[in-house]
Amino acid sequence: MSIAKRLASQTAIYGVSSIVGRVLNTLLVPVYTARFAAAEYGIVTGLYAYVAFLNVVFTYGMETTYFRFANRPDTDRRELYSRVMTLLLLSSALLTTVLALLARPLMSLLSLPPGHERYALWIALILGLDAVAAIPFARLRLENKARKFAAIRLANILLNVGLNLFFIVFCPDVLAGKYLAGLRPLVEGLYDPTIGVGYVFISNLAASAFTLLLLGRELLDFRPQLTLAPLRPLLQYAYPIMLMGLAGMVNETLDRILLPRWLPEGFYPGKSNLAAVGIYGACYKISILMSLVIQAFKYAAEPFFFGQSNDKNSPRTFALVLKWFTLCCAMLFVGVSVNVELVARVFLQRPEYLEGLAVVPVLLLANLFLGVYWNLSVWFKLTDKTYYGTYIGFAGAVLTVALNFLLIPLLGYMGSALATLACYFLMAALCWWLGERHFPVPYPVARLLAWLALAVGVVALSWWLPVAEGWPRYGLQALLTLGFVGLVGVVEGRRLRTI
Repeated sequence: MSIAKRLASQTAIYGVSSIVGRVLNTLLVPVYTARFAAAEYGIVTGLYAYVAFLNVVFTYGMETTYFRFANRPDTDRRELYSRVMTLLLLSSALLTTVLALLARPLMSLLSLPPGHERYALWIALILGLDAVAAIPFARLRLENKARKFAAIRLANILLNVGLNLFFIVFCPDVLAGKYLAGLRPLVEGLYDPTIGVGYVFISNLAASAFTLLLLGRELLDFRPQLTLAPLRPLLQYAYPIMLMGLAGMVNETLDRILLPRWLPEGFYPGKSNLAAVGIYGACYKISILMSLVIQAFKYAAEPFFFGQSNDKNSPRTFALVLKWFTLCCAMLFVGVSVNVELVARVFLQRPEYLEGLAVVPVLLLANLFLGVYWNLSVWFKLTDKTYYGTYIGFAGAVLTVALNFLLIPLLGYMGSALATLACYFLMAALCWWLGERHFPVPYPVARLLAWLALAVGVVALSWWLPVAEGWPRYGLQALLTLGFVGLVGVVEGRRLRTI
């Protein structure tokens, strides 16, 4: 099987768990926006923004480190696995305990009243369980056990979705007498209405615990090792990746933390700042459709890139991969942005959430550049110069903070969206510029920028079409989408068939 076919095959299998599974998870957004007011959903959005930061701390770059050291010819993979697992088990137990003890201060950061500390405890447990599962999942990827990886990931997501539907839809409806009144005594024993949005975290916690059970064979297949000397090179490689990850989380989630603090009171008439976070968070979920594709690709491409590191033709391969990745993401960007009104009918069930719809194309384009950056970052991972990733990430983080500070008071959550776009574009540009000097790859930069400029033009045209609402507008939007996809197919089709 050729390199391109092998990568595409692995991406497709990982996509079962990443795209299909996370789409199911994303489809919970209509449930949340129907059952929770924007201010309530703002709690979920805000807390999961902190989870994104803490998840980086809990794993501190050990996944990528494990891949890098496992692909060295003199490495005993079994011993490496045992060493990394021991390290993560101990650190996860310590960090979970510390986070649980800091429950009250964490809740005060979101200005939540006393009594919500249990949310922080549940989040601490989720983070600890997910960190312990990270290396067994990485081992499955390294050993090309994509089907098992996908099956376990999908089981996690299906359980999470099922429990969300049970606690947020089924139980309240039964108590309200909408159906199955005979089950009311049973539901009353299982369901506490005062927990409310807390059931989002309970469902996640149960799914994380179930995942560890499914990974039991991998979890038990290690021998505890705490020799300090062999750990030093692992940590030296990992800590820049952790710092890079933290900087990345600043760029990805800090807007939802800063928004309620820097948004002037009354900026959106009749809405609290927490409600604005909820609206922005719900619209952000639509843009995550781009992130789903990136995540599925990343699961397959990370071990693939390391595996190709010794191939003399690897630069050409990397250039080819980036080109088609960018073209596919550009088509997704056009498809969702042009037809965002139809997409919003599915995701945003209350009219108050539709007010933030204009941020979706901006965030989709931002996530596209994040995917481009992730592809370009292969050079500093393969050359063991991961500190460059830290520099790039921190440059993006500084820009994110500065632009949020300047734009939130002026533009509200649109300012946050524009800051995210500027940050990811800067990171991709810096990574390409530095990579040209340290690990030259023949990327077709001009051609890809031309396609992206055309995609932005098509989206802008669709938003300013002088056509009334309704099916005529929807039809014209569909034609624009098909026209762009068709043009890509005609112009680049011959190269695609060659691959």
